[in-house]
Amino acid sequence: MERKSHIDTFGVTALVLFAGVLAFNQVVIKVTNGGFSPVFAAGVRSIIGLVVVAIWMMWRSKPLTRTRPVVWAGILSGALFTIEFVCLYLSLDLTTVSRASVIFYSMPVWLALVAHFILPGERLTKTRVIGLILAMIGVGIALADRQGGSASILGDVLAFVAALAWAGIALVVRVTPLAKEKPETQLMWQLIVSSIALIAVAPLFGPLTRDPQIVHFAGLLFQSIGVAAIAYLFWFWLMSIYPASSVASFSFLSPVFSVFLGWWLLGEQVSLSIWAALGLVALGLTLINRK
Repeated sequence: MERKSHIDTFGVTALVLFAGVLAFNQVVIKVTNGGFSPVFAAGVRSIIGLVVVAIWMMWRSKPLTRTRPVVWAGILSGALFTIEFVCLYLSLDLTTVSRASVIFYSMPVWLALVAHFILPGERLTKTRVIGLILAMIGVGIALADRQGGSASILGDVLAFVAALAWAGIALVVRVTPLAKEKPETQLMWQLIVSSIALIAVAPLFGPLTRDPQIVHFAGLLFQSIGVAAIAYLFWFWLMSIYPASSVASFSFLSPVFSVFLGWWLLGEQVSLSIWAALGLVALGLTLINRK
């Protein structure tokens, strides 16, 4: 499909669907953690996702670039990918989907802030600065709401670190030799490194299983095939045919969907301050993605 200058009806539908899948994945991770250790589950997800993407690349005759500069950049990207999902999975084990999502999906805020100083063409305009401030205030409100002392400070901090690691991946992909590689290669290196690292450190976080049931195995398959492989490749394909800034502008939908699904499917109590934080973050992300 040829590259388009704007997002059409298909693109809008696809991006809304993608945001919904990512949001539902937060709920699935939370449920799957009931049967498996969070870090072990993240490692299994990377392994299965790696196999699926490798098969797809072989079928499409897409070789994995293994030059030294790309390998080192891939290892760095994979290390950040590992940190991101160790923190995210542990965060969702400790706190609610709504809290973790509001904080985790603030990633574009920190990316925009750093990109202003190191990436050409990514300067902060007045509109983007306003968005940055609104989103930061939203995250601050979410962190300040301790839910009567029941909220997990560690869970919040881990979600924040996961967001920073995600932003770091985006920067590595932009400023290293990975920038010239196909999205499949970028994803493959992240899955290769995280598969090894996550499984290696999983025993440090306690028993690998927690009385797994069928629903937990189904959750792992959804995360591995539905998200780590198919959804991410679908995202990369959308990025290849639509303007990146327009695609990024849909990022505000994921935390909105996540909070709603956490309330609807898991019965999470969402306070007014979390709804307010969500609104500020969503509005801030919308403004940040405007050029």
